[in-house]
Amino acid sequence: MDFSAVFRVALKALARNKLRTILTMLGIIIGVGAVICTVAIGEGASNAVQEQLRSLGDNMIFISAGSVNSHGVRMGSQATKTLTVEDAQAIGQIPFIKAVTPGVGTSVQVVYKDQNWYTSIRGNAPSYFEIREWPVVEGIPFSQRDVEAAANVCVLGQTIVENLFVDGENPIGKMIRIQNIPFRVIGVLARKGQSPWGHDEDDTIIAPYTTVQKKLAGISWIQYVMASATSVKTIPAAEQQIEALLRQRHHLRPNEDDDFIIRSTIDIANARAQSARILTLLLASIASVSLLVGGIGIMNIMLVSVTERTREIGVRMAVGATEDDVQMQFLSEAVVLSLLGGALGIVFGIFGSMLVSGMLHWPTLIPPQAIAIAVLFSAGVGVFFGYYPARKAARLDPIEALRYE
Repeated sequence: MDFSAVFRVALKALARNKLRTILTMLGIIIGVGAVICTVAIGEGASNAVQEQLRSLGDNMIFISAGSVNSHGVRMGSQATKTLTVEDAQAIGQIPFIKAVTPGVGTSVQVVYKDQNWYTSIRGNAPSYFEIREWPVVEGIPFSQRDVEAAANVCVLGQTIVENLFVDGENPIGKMIRIQNIPFRVIGVLARKGQSPWGHDEDDTIIAPYTTVQKKLAGISWIQYVMASATSVKTIPAAEQQIEALLRQRHHLRPNEDDDFIIRSTIDIANARAQSARILTLLLASIASVSLLVGGIGIMNIMLVSVTERTREIGVRMAVGATEDDVQMQFLSEAVVLSLLGGALGIVFGIFGSMLVSGMLHWPTLIPPQAIAIAVLFSAGVGVFFGYYPARKAARLDPIEALRYE
C-alpha cells in the first residue's frame, strides 16, 4: 500500500469541508495546548523550587531544638534547652560531616543615624558562610577569634544595607546600634533573594553566635545547628548518626521522644517535588478531558463522513479496493486530523506558556518529552477514536453502498 498516496487522499478528503475539519480539530488543539501549558507551569514551578532549595546551602542538614511535653501540654519547636555548643562540636566529628555551625537567632531593632529597621539577627560560626554558600562581597566575614571574644561585629544582608544606608553610603566600618548595643559592620553579604518559604533572605544580620547568645538573646543554649554533609548521598547516613549521637548525649531512653528535630534539603525537596507532581498531574488530568472531547468529536465527524461517502466507498470497492484499503483510508484521515490538531496544539501550548510567563511572571519550563508525548497521544487519539468509523466503512456491502443515495 502506498502510504504517501493514502496521506494525500486523506488531506484532500479533509480539505473538502475545511470549516468542519477546523472545528473538529479544536478539541485536540485545546487539549494538547492545555496539557503542555499545565506541564510547563508545573515543571517551571518545580525547577524554581529546586533552585531555591539549592540556595539554602551545601548539602545542608538542619538540627533544631525540639518540642517538649510538660504535664500533657506539648510546646512547639525550639522549646527545649538541651541543644548546646558541645553538641554542635560533637556533630562536627561525624565522618560524613565536613562543616558545622551552632546557631542562635532573635528579632531586633537596628538603628543607624536617623534610620531604623526591624529585622532578625543570626548568631553563627564563621563556617556558616561556607555551609550556606553565601559569600561576603564587601568587607570580610568575622573570624573564630571574634566568636571567642564575643565581639560586637556583624555582616549585613543587602536589604538591611538598602534600608539603613539610604544615601548609598558605604556601610563597611560604620557603627550601628542593635538593641542599643553598638556593632561595627565588617562585611556585606551577596544578594540571596527569596527563600523557598517566601522569606527575604537578605533581610538579616549575621554575627558571632556567642555575641548574639550572651548579649542579645540572653541564653546559654543554642537554638539550632547547621551542618554540611560531604555529599548528597551521605545525607541520610549523616542524619542517622546525628540522631544516634544526640540521643546518647542527651541521655534519652529508648521509649523517650527526641528533644531535637533533624531536617535536610532532601526532605524539603522531596516534599516540594511530591506536591508539584500532584499539582501537575491534577492539572494535566483536567486538561486531558479536552483531548477526550476532541477524540469523541473525531469519531462523530468520521461517522458522518462514512455516511456521506457511502457511494464513494462502494465505487472504490467495485474497482478493486479491499476492506483493508478502505479501513486504512478512513483511519488515516482520523490520524491526520488528530496529528494536525496536535501540532497546532503544541504551538498553542508553547505560546500559552510564554504568555503566562510574561504576564504573570511565573516560571515555565517545557520538557522535550512533553512535546513527544503530546504527538504520540494525538496519534493515539486518532487511532482509538477513528478505528470504529473506519471499520464500519470497511464492512459496508459494496452493492448496497453503490445503491445508497
